[in-house]
Amino acid sequence: MLTLFLVDNLPIEISQIYVMDGDDGHHAARVLRVEPGEELLLSDGKGSWSRVRVTQVDKKSITTVVVETGTQRALPITITVIQALTKGDRAKEAIELLTESGVDIIIPWQSLRSIGKAEAGVEKLRTTARESSKQSRRFWVPEVRDVATTKEVLGFIASADIAIVLHESAVGKFSEAILTKSDPKSVVIVIGPEGGLTDEELELLQGAGAKVAVLGRPILRSAHAGIAAVSAVNSALKIW
Repeated sequence: MLTLFLVDNLPIEISQIYVMDGDDGHHAARVLRVEPGEELLLSDGKGSWSRVRVTQVDKKSITTVVVETGTQRALPITITVIQALTKGDRAKEAIELLTESGVDIIIPWQSLRSIGKAEAGVEKLRTTARESSKQSRRFWVPEVRDVATTKEVLGFIASADIAIVLHESAVGKFSEAILTKSDPKSVVIVIGPEGGLTDEELELLQGAGAKVAVLGRPILRSAHAGIAAVSAVNSALKIW
């Protein structure tokens, strides 16, 4: 498996010379210790990619030549996860797992019982999504939105083809809720905080059109529920 680097100025012409410097160049040269002849993948994080061959290694940069380019199309179904803010490293862990699961859009939510606080950490979460995309070889970096209010969350739900709120006391199964509409183009999953959703929030979310469902018998942490739910969506809708 080739190592993936995300770059802003993706080279897309065959035989084009590309010099990778900065943090990525240093990482490739000094940490990965790549050698001339090795191949790497580059992507702009928006579906386009290039396979390059290393021709020269310096102390803090490498020189490469493009040998193949291509574009990976976006999937026909957009999966959005609205994740209630969690405390400390749990927020970072949630972003990592959601990125690895293949989610398209991540929306942090300041719910009533959210312990984690908002604005300061959003850029860090975006960096986490970018780094996790490299780790999981994603050519599409998920979009991490600004922290949403409950009113904004209701709007996202209303515009989705399918919207599901995870709740441990729900009667309906997740597998049933995801099949309520044929050929959906957009799916929204709402994950509450560790302290759970309030009755008022649950009522508002349902009023906006969301189905409330339970994700199996085990009760997952807020940060862990997303990867399980997105995996179930990918399987049920035959994305995988």
